[in-house]
Amino acid sequence: MLRGEERMDDLIWRNLKIIQNPRWFCFSLDAILLADFATIKPGDRVVDLGTGTGVLPLLLCARVRDIRIIGLEIKAEVVDMAQRSVALNGLGEHILIREGDIRTAASDLGKGGFDLVVSNPPYAPAGSGKVSGCAIKAAARSEVLCKLEDVIQEAAALLNTEGRMALVHRPFRLTDILCSMRHSQLEPKRLRFVYPILGKEPNLVLIEGIKNGKKDLHILPPLFVYQQPGIHSEAMKEIFGGKFLSQEW
Repeated sequence: MLRGEERMDDLIWRNLKIIQNPRWFCFSLDAILLADFATIKPGDRVVDLGTGTGVLPLLLCARVRDIRIIGLEIKAEVVDMAQRSVALNGLGEHILIREGDIRTAASDLGKGGFDLVVSNPPYAPAGSGKVSGCAIKAAARSEVLCKLEDVIQEAAALLNTEGRMALVHRPFRLTDILCSMRHSQLEPKRLRFVYPILGKEPNLVLIEGIKNGKKDLHILPPLFVYQQPGIHSEAMKEIFGGKFLSQEW
């Protein structure tokens, strides 16, 4: 099941496991927060754009099992690893990990056929900062293979009318996110800033938009990861503890 430098790690919900290669990347708090934030309903058809290790499909299935998720990933080696994680957890009836390019997602998977699109895309804009010499790591961290606008445009094309897109990103890209969403007929509806601790600036933003939705943006209460150094906030303890998981699984 494991190959080379891979390791098997615990996910926070339902005793699920995930295979990861630390030489490439490992999932972070960002994915957990997005999985908790996204509005998901039984029966939803979901796409994860840039699924990487497959952590988002696994966590979303942990929340609501009665869904169907396609995790789209461009790197064949990472696709193989994510597929093994799905098999390890016995979720092959619910999750399909597929090799593909985000920039052609809608034409490859079908326009207008999905209820929810999620994405934890590369944060670093094209042309900024030092790009990793590892192609897999570079694609995960920097906009070398697709841009933020590609992710949002393809998400809009994948969604049915009133379908939802949920995204996690850095606050410094918020203007780009909002402008691109509205340009693609994805109306921002819910937004939440994530702060490492009281007194610090937010370092993450969670945002959800609805295709062809009305103009009505709700700013949710801030989420603090720590209430004091080394001690998680009560809100984070609830997320880690799975308070919002479906009772039926």
